[in-house]
Amino acid sequence: MTEYKADFNSYLIFAVSLALIGLCILLNVPLYFGFAGAVAFSAAMLVRQGHKLRTLNNMMLKGIKDCSTLFIIIVLIGATVSIWLSSGIVPTLMYYGFEYIKHINYILACFLVTAIISVLMGTAIGTVSTIGIALIGIGKGFAIPEQLLLGAVVSGAFVADRISPIAGLVNLMLKTTDLKYREYAKSMLNTIIPSLIIAASAYYFIGKGYMSAIDTAKIAIFQGNISSAFLITPVLLLLPLVVMIMAVCGVKPIINMSVGVAGGSIISVFLQKKAVSEVFQYILSGYKSATGIEELDKILRGGGVQPMIEVLLIVAGAVALSSLLEGTNILNPVIANIMDRAKTKMSLIVRTAAFSSLLTIATCDQTAGIILLGRLLKKRYEELGVNKLILARTIADTGTTIAPLIPWNVNSILILAITGVSALQYAPYAVLCYTAPLIAVLSGCFRERGKMQKNIVFRL
Repeated sequence: MTEYKADFNSYLIFAVSLALIGLCILLNVPLYFGFAGAVAFSAAMLVRQGHKLRTLNNMMLKGIKDCSTLFIIIVLIGATVSIWLSSGIVPTLMYYGFEYIKHINYILACFLVTAIISVLMGTAIGTVSTIGIALIGIGKGFAIPEQLLLGAVVSGAFVADRISPIAGLVNLMLKTTDLKYREYAKSMLNTIIPSLIIAASAYYFIGKGYMSAIDTAKIAIFQGNISSAFLITPVLLLLPLVVMIMAVCGVKPIINMSVGVAGGSIISVFLQKKAVSEVFQYILSGYKSATGIEELDKILRGGGVQPMIEVLLIVAGAVALSSLLEGTNILNPVIANIMDRAKTKMSLIVRTAAFSSLLTIATCDQTAGIILLGRLLKKRYEELGVNKLILARTIADTGTTIAPLIPWNVNSILILAITGVSALQYAPYAVLCYTAPLIAVLSGCFRERGKMQKNIVFRL
């Protein structure tokens, strides 16, 4: 296969691909058209460079095949949301949650609860699609803006991808950079703790403005209508608990989510007295409640496999484009070309942060940034005397964390499918996703600068 060099065509493929995707967002055109155009343009340019079309097709098919687990998970997410609504699990969480909202700063609570749950579950999207939708539902009941609620939930949920010992991205990072979890986690705390404090402070002050808006009479009405429409009992909370324990024990996501869907279906039939045909309809098309309160019915709806079809097409397009960029070696020369210009430790850290973010933007996922930068930069970090823990931490705090802010990223697309809220709407409120990259760069640079100053003093 022809070796691809970092020339004008490399950057042209990047620019045109991002332009096509961005144009779809601006014109409100389905994103899969943008990805289809980007794939077609990239393939045409690569054929001109000497690559065979059959080889390119095989690359894309292999990439899609390798992501078959992801496609199954997407389908299961749609089924989980609808079934956990119909089974009364989410309504039960809301019912008991209403009891506590009277006395707390709810925005801050959303952030802290999702942060803790996400680390235990090891999955950001899994957290959003389970406990996240319940927390958002409770907040929406009191006219708290949905985009603000989701911003707090997303900030907390994506803590998992940075430090949870059972998160897929964390384990991929450890494998790629040859690190042990204990040393990695210790290093990550240097940036996670400050970013958590800043985000929590922001949500505390934002949330104070909504504490007075909570109407206890409205709470009683909501609870009454929920208990009329569903059988409400703490027993229903056992299924989410089982799912969470299975996640902590390292059970594969497909098995874990299948248990959640199967358990929810059984509860829907035997406890909520739904017909089997109704349950299948919920799984396919989504759930719509009929509690008698319009505000509540707008909250208790969503999910279904059918709404996920567009998500599957978008993810398939993103995977195909990413497979072309990686398989034809476009990315490696571009990364090497820019990173070789880093002559100081601080410059290397800043460039790592920038490129980690750029790869997440360009490839629509965090995986490429972890694998490519982790492999390519280990030697460069050694040459400049920078601990590879800083390499891993910088990638995790930048490319991994900003993923939900990018409208065409796989994570944002899934969040949109789960909640109906786009990245452009909730991104301004996802405080942690902004503070983490900034703290990562400042921490890495000042740490290295401090070492340099100590060395100078020592020599004197």
